[in-house]
Amino acid sequence: MLIAEPLQIAIDELSKLPSIGKKTAQRLALHLLKQNIEDVEILANSLLDLKTKLRFCKICFNISTDEVCDICSSTKRDRNTICVVEEASDIIAIEKTNEYNGLYHVLGGVLSPLSGQGVESLHIKELLERVNDEKPAEIILAVNPDTEGEATSLYLAKLLKQFNVKVTRIARGLPMGGDLEFADEATIGRAVLNRTGL
Repeated sequence: MLIAEPLQIAIDELSKLPSIGKKTAQRLALHLLKQNIEDVEILANSLLDLKTKLRFCKICFNISTDEVCDICSSTKRDRNTICVVEEASDIIAIEKTNEYNGLYHVLGGVLSPLSGQGVESLHIKELLERVNDEKPAEIILAVNPDTEGEATSLYLAKLLKQFNVKVTRIARGLPMGGDLEFADEATIGRAVLNRTGL
């Protein structure tokens, strides 16, 4: 079956997005085709705005519309803690909890030699400069608990020893509503090791 060229181009472009296969891309393209032109223009303009109006904060590398993000420029944030995350999307997840009120630092990934991601491609140098200049009391390492995340955490902890700063990592274990029966051994083990008093 021949597909009209503009539809095929839209399907091809949508399928380049993460987690979007050809069938989902086709459904999305057909859905957009049915929408009125104003709605499609709003979507198209919002995508262009992503590339033209957003930048990375010069201090923490969070997503921002200004040179310095709202978190770094806020006078209401606790400046004694810096939470180190892999990507800006991790900040969004942590902020949704309303449990943390400190500053952040986005690494831009984790150490992954197989993927060609080394120390020089991450914002590690900038983190060390911030710790030296801002003198926070605590650095919280909030990277994913996979092999690369663990290696990155250990590397950062070793580098941060030269500063008089407490280095912690977020707790790991069972999720709320999780069932012990279905959890893997490593997760249960971490939950036991990271137990807290009541």
